[in-house]
Amino acid sequence: MAHHVLVGPGRARQPRLGRAVGGSDSAATVGGVVLLLPDGAPESARRPSPLHHAALLPLARRLVRAGRDEGLAAHVVRYRGRGWNGTDAQLAADARWAVTEVVRRHGDVPVCLVGHGMGGRAALRAAGHAAVASVLALAPWLPEDDVAAEPEPVRQLVGRQVMIVHGTTDAAAHPDLSYWLAVRAKKANRSTCRFEVHSDGHALRQHHDEVLALAADFVLGSLFDRPYTRPVTDAFAAPPPLGLRMPLAAGFGRSLRP
Repeated sequence: MAHHVLVGPGRARQPRLGRAVGGSDSAATVGGVVLLLPDGAPESARRPSPLHHAALLPLARRLVRAGRDEGLAAHVVRYRGRGWNGTDAQLAADARWAVTEVVRRHGDVPVCLVGHGMGGRAALRAAGHAAVASVLALAPWLPEDDVAAEPEPVRQLVGRQVMIVHGTTDAAAHPDLSYWLAVRAKKANRSTCRFEVHSDGHALRQHHDEVLALAADFVLGSLFDRPYTRPVTDAFAAPPPLGLRMPLAAGFGRSLRP
């Protein structure tokens, strides 16, 4: 796919990787990379939202602290703009660019894509890049089947560890849509699971600590072969619908590793 730039007043916009969050990203110290993809909008020519970028910083810092021994580096990707924009799928294109940039900087290191909302959709779409080992989609925004030009693809997920996390009261990205995507993904790739965060909305604020702990468990397990906690192991092993409607228990992670 050709990589287009958005032309605004004065200069063209391009995606950026930026500095690593909370630590060094020198090639000698990096053992794996997590790319965090902020939320966006279905259609927009506006610049990326600073609030969406900032919303992922606590997760990025948590992951870097938890993965310090393995040399985990984290970047919150800065898109060209905030819009997916139909078949252009600009956020997914920017995510692929970011993975390619990681390979250029660090060589053959495993990459985990972590996206929220529209960034979750971008993470799932960009998973086909050869460097991607795993995908974590938090409250992914997905189109309604009856308005989408074609169903969201899932073949690019084959060979990756995939986790979807969704609040059951999400009014911005309907949780049923991520469930049905997970059903199709599980048929193509058995290494797929999905957690439901009961009574939580799009921002996943009500059970924020549990979501951060679950994300750290998945990212470090998928990138560095750390053993998953029992709930994650059970979610991957359970057949649908159980492994795709796994409840995230209150207090998850409190008695486990950080």
